[in-house]
Amino acid sequence: MSAKAMVVLNNYMNDMFERLAGEAAKLTMYTSRKTQSSREIQGAVKLVLPGELEKHAMAEGTKAVKNYLSKNAAMSHKS
Repeated sequence: MSAKAMVVLNNYMNDMFERLAGEAAKLTMYTSRKTQSSREIQGAVKLVLPGELEKHAMAEGTKAVKNYLSKNAAMSHKS
Protein backbone atom coordinates (compact mmCIF):
# COMPACT_ATOMS: atom_id res chain seq x y z
CA MET A 1 0.00 0.00 0.00
CA SER A 2 1.41 3.38 -0.94
CA ALA A 3 2.03 6.16 1.55
CA LYS A 4 -0.65 8.28 -0.14
CA ALA A 5 -3.21 5.46 0.21
CA MET A 6 -2.29 5.11 3.88
CA VAL A 7 -2.90 8.83 4.43
CA VAL A 8 -6.30 8.61 2.72
CA LEU A 9 -7.29 5.54 4.75
CA ASN A 10 -6.07 7.13 7.99
CA ASN A 11 -8.09 10.30 7.29
CA TYR A 12 -11.17 8.19 6.53
CA MET A 13 -10.84 6.26 9.79
CA ASN A 14 -10.29 9.44 11.81
CA ASP A 15 -13.40 10.99 10.21
CA MET A 16 -15.47 7.88 10.93
CA PHE A 17 -14.29 7.85 14.56
CA GLU A 18 -15.24 11.52 14.95
CA ARG A 19 -18.71 10.91 13.47
CA LEU A 20 -19.39 7.89 15.67
CA ALA A 21 -18.02 9.53 18.82
CA GLY A 22 -20.04 12.70 18.17
CA GLU A 23 -23.26 10.79 17.60
CA ALA A 24 -22.65 8.63 20.68
CA ALA A 25 -22.03 11.77 22.74
CA LYS A 26 -25.34 13.25 21.56
CA LEU A 27 -27.17 10.05 22.48
CA THR A 28 -25.55 10.08 25.92
CA MET A 29 -26.70 13.67 26.48
CA TYR A 30 -30.24 12.91 25.27
CA THR A 31 -30.54 10.10 27.81
CA SER A 32 -29.14 12.29 30.62
CA ARG A 33 -26.38 9.81 31.35
CA LYS A 34 -22.87 10.73 32.35
CA THR A 35 -21.15 7.68 30.87
CA GLN A 36 -21.28 6.20 27.40
CA SER A 37 -22.08 2.54 27.22
CA SER A 38 -22.17 0.02 24.40
CA ARG A 39 -25.81 1.00 23.94
CA GLU A 40 -24.91 4.54 22.85
CA ILE A 41 -22.13 3.26 20.59
CA GLN A 42 -24.54 0.80 18.94
CA GLY A 43 -27.06 3.60 18.45
CA ALA A 44 -24.40 5.78 16.84
CA VAL A 45 -23.40 2.96 14.49
CA LYS A 46 -27.02 2.50 13.44
CA LEU A 47 -27.37 6.24 12.75
CA VAL A 48 -24.05 6.82 10.97
CA LEU A 49 -23.38 3.68 8.91
CA PRO A 50 -25.58 2.63 5.99
CA GLY A 51 -27.31 -0.76 5.57
CA GLU A 52 -25.01 -3.73 5.23
CA LEU A 53 -22.03 -1.86 6.69
CA GLU A 54 -24.04 -1.18 9.84
CA LYS A 55 -24.97 -4.87 10.15
CA HIS A 56 -21.36 -6.00 9.82
CA ALA A 57 -20.15 -3.32 12.26
CA MET A 58 -22.75 -4.38 14.83
CA ALA A 59 -21.81 -8.05 14.49
CA GLU A 60 -18.06 -7.38 14.79
CA GLY A 61 -18.56 -4.96 17.69
CA THR A 62 -20.72 -7.44 19.59
CA LYS A 63 -18.14 -10.17 18.98
CA ALA A 64 -15.33 -7.90 20.24
CA VAL A 65 -17.21 -6.99 23.43
CA LYS A 66 -18.03 -10.65 24.17
CA ASN A 67 -14.40 -11.60 23.60
CA TYR A 68 -13.20 -8.81 25.90
CA LEU A 69 -15.67 -9.72 28.63
CA SER A 70 -14.80 -13.42 28.51
CA LYS A 71 -11.06 -12.70 28.73
CA ASN A 72 -11.66 -10.20 31.54
CA ALA A 73 -13.73 -12.74 33.47
CA ALA A 74 -11.03 -15.39 33.02
CA MET A 75 -8.38 -12.97 34.31
CA SER A 76 -10.40 -12.10 37.41
CA HIS A 77 -10.84 -15.78 38.27
CA LYS A 78 -7.05 -16.32 38.15
CA SER A 79 -6.39 -13.55 40.69
